[in-house]
Amino acid sequence: MLRRWCTVSLLSFTLLASVKADSFENTAIVRTIDLGGSLVHVTTTFAVKALEAGSQVYTVTLSDAEKQQTSWLEAKVKGQPDALAVLDRGTDSTGAVHLVDISLPQALGLGATVNIVLETILTHSTHALPERATQQEDQALKHKTGLFVLSPYHTAVQRTKIKSPSPTIHSYTTPENLEDFTFDATVTKSGATLTYGPYNNIAPSANEGFISKHQQPIVVHYKYESPVIEVPKLRRVAEISHWGANLNIEDNIHLRNGGPALKGHFSRLEHQTQAFYKHTASHVIPGITLHLPPGIRNTYYYDLNGNVSTSRLRTTPSVPKDSQTNQYSVLELKPRYPIMGGWNYSFTLGWDSPLEDSAGYDKTKRKYIVQVPVFTPIPAAVVNDAELTIIMPEGATDVEYATPFPAFSSSVSTHITYLDTVGRPSITLRFKNLTEKHALPIYVSYKVPLSAHLRKPMSVAMAFFSVFAFGLIARRIDLRIHKTLTV
Repeated sequence: MLRRWCTVSLLSFTLLASVKADSFENTAIVRTIDLGGSLVHVTTTFAVKALEAGSQVYTVTLSDAEKQQTSWLEAKVKGQPDALAVLDRGTDSTGAVHLVDISLPQALGLGATVNIVLETILTHSTHALPERATQQEDQALKHKTGLFVLSPYHTAVQRTKIKSPSPTIHSYTTPENLEDFTFDATVTKSGATLTYGPYNNIAPSANEGFISKHQQPIVVHYKYESPVIEVPKLRRVAEISHWGANLNIEDNIHLRNGGPALKGHFSRLEHQTQAFYKHTASHVIPGITLHLPPGIRNTYYYDLNGNVSTSRLRTTPSVPKDSQTNQYSVLELKPRYPIMGGWNYSFTLGWDSPLEDSAGYDKTKRKYIVQVPVFTPIPAAVVNDAELTIIMPEGATDVEYATPFPAFSSSVSTHITYLDTVGRPSITLRFKNLTEKHALPIYVSYKVPLSAHLRKPMSVAMAFFSVFAFGLIARRIDLRIHKTLTV
């Protein structure tokens, strides 16, 4: 099961515990940091050796800064597709680091080895430098991390590779006072890659003493040739209709350019000239491309001024919900104006899709099951605050839901719209710092009794009957003050 790291986690425990440092040894640690814009991908491989028979729980540690920035955390055994169970234990007894337990598929024997691959995605870990830029200037970002990968176990050797998207690296930190770990060059540069290490014979480092004495900040200042896209707010409403056999989804998206703020005034002439010569500044968002579900219809997209006509939509036919075919509809959307650094753009996107593409019926439990995606990912973007509201049919009971990762908060309410009598149950889920990894479906199950199916046609019939009855009675009432007498 894929698991997401978040501050409020259903698996979190406020345990002030220590780690048994003599149960494992790290024969090697290799960390690879792929720098980006809004997102930074980190892959850390731990070559682990068991020092005790029956060892099955391996502990990794994160600093406070890493914990705050980590939006996605997943661990696997190298070469195996299934993710391992991850348990957040909170901070250690000294408060120096954050502990995360990884359960191995089976207990290791004495001297047995295994390679654990830890994948994390960091959000809000890069910043524009300089903070302001003109339309002609390039964009540069900086990223800060720690020199050593902290671990509660002894490490024989470790190295860190930092890969920049561009070979143009303006500056990087050269660590000092590392005689205890290496006599070679502390950092080397080859093209777009910086390599820190190898550093040898590192004692257990997940403690306040090692951090204060040896841990050093590493800052990399690099050129970034793509826009930094952020979504400060995203509101999705999914409405399930049985009478229309339809699933309607509507997104209210607030887009922001997180790159360097525009210095000076915006020049339309300069922008058109750059576009003509295909030299548009890297920190400008000219448009976005979204992958929507197959089989959608009645698609609409508009902003505060009306329909966004500068767009292109290519739809694909519906596919069975259990199909492994990776098909999707493509929407190329171009805002009314180029989104410069620090600028915002808000728009609404919605569509209908056949309910059968995402719904099923469990005959044993007599419940409908509908899958609703958490959100539609925007490539290389982070969603700071997301809210998903799922509206069930009127009269639905025994509503349950399962999320692929914990929600920041949840609530249950009643949604009332036209021709409703008692209203429709709805659930609202809130999430923080979502990435493309979080674009997974939520499964909602519920029952709809026969009386609920008949409630709407009965209410419509009663409404028409009431109108006709009122008209019939009104025709027989004479409200005139002066009546004409006939002889």
